[in-house]
Amino acid sequence: MSTTHVPLLVIGGGIGGLGSALALARAGRTVHLVEQAPAFTEIGAGLQIGPNATRAFDRLGLLAELSDIAVHPRSAVVNDAHTGERLTTLDFGPKFLARYGYPYLVAHRSDILNILLQACKREPLITLENNRTVVNVEESSKYALVTFADGTVYTADIVVGADGIKSRVRQLLDKSEPVFSGHVAHRGAIDIADVATEVNHDDVVLWMGPGIHLMQYPVRRGELYNQVAVYESPRYSAGRDDWGHQDEFDEMFAPACAEVRNAIAKIDMSRAWPVFDRDPLDTWSTEHTVLIGDAAHAMLQYLGQGACQALEDALGLARALGGFPDDPARAFKTYESARIPITSKCQTVARPWGRTWHTDDPALLALRNRVFRMRAADDYSDLDWLYAERPEDVAPLTV
Repeated sequence: MSTTHVPLLVIGGGIGGLGSALALARAGRTVHLVEQAPAFTEIGAGLQIGPNATRAFDRLGLLAELSDIAVHPRSAVVNDAHTGERLTTLDFGPKFLARYGYPYLVAHRSDILNILLQACKREPLITLENNRTVVNVEESSKYALVTFADGTVYTADIVVGADGIKSRVRQLLDKSEPVFSGHVAHRGAIDIADVATEVNHDDVVLWMGPGIHLMQYPVRRGELYNQVAVYESPRYSAGRDDWGHQDEFDEMFAPACAEVRNAIAKIDMSRAWPVFDRDPLDTWSTEHTVLIGDAAHAMLQYLGQGACQALEDALGLARALGGFPDDPARAFKTYESARIPITSKCQTVARPWGRTWHTDDPALLALRNRVFRMRAADDYSDLDWLYAERPEDVAPLTV
């Protein structure tokens, strides 16, 4: 068995892992990143990038590249999936930009990953390594030990766990299982010419109804159309094997209006994703390890913040380690104090927000729709906690 020592090891080559490697290298750290897949890829299709995440891309010097491949939507539109009624609109125009300083973008996940990957490849302080499956992470008094499937071991002064919702690094702190939401998702992007219905290339569109929702928006400069259809799956919850099949999908979306039914006819049914999250943790670190992204705070998709919060984590961790370069334990606690409150709120707010989207309670549904109809398109008061710049956002990566 061979053992290799690296000063700082990032486990996981997704958006959060590559973002962390880049932020840490920009803060002067030598970074070794390992990814279990043979190539750096992202499963899924579209990604919504709130102004907190476009701000993070700007801090990393990548906003121009992101802006070039992304779509700049004019607004987000919420419709009733059964009646087809437009319930509310969120304007992403000049008032939104003036309030938050950065735009709301939508992009293909693989395009975003590639921007981060190419930036990491250009960074001399970063080493990237594929085909590295982690089977165990443990601590000694001096460093963390990471064992791979081929029997080799890396030791590291700092291990950053960016290894997702089933994180091996997280098991040092928490051995619980992810929490099933009751929902199953089908997602994918199709050529814009193949979309079955008339679409507005300037909008992010949400259709919500009892037990279902459909999210739609263009990506890759408007060349592709991303669709995510989500429904409550009694079969999965009951432990049956026939969940996520066409008949269950059709049954759940049968009451939807014609525009939704026509749209979902183009949904790829070859793969279904059961939707999980995690309960918040009080700490994300041990003496030599620290978590970021889904490993720390996997959340439901209803705020569109999973990857956004991971990018904010990346910058927060780099700033904290820049502030305490010789005291990782103190840096970890500084990072946690800045990041745990906001990510925990995202986790706990997303759950009831999703239930509100999917409610079949007549009274709650009527109240929800009434509240939506009453709000102004430029009322951003409920978004400040998520999108507004916080004091720590302006701190440099090094001090």
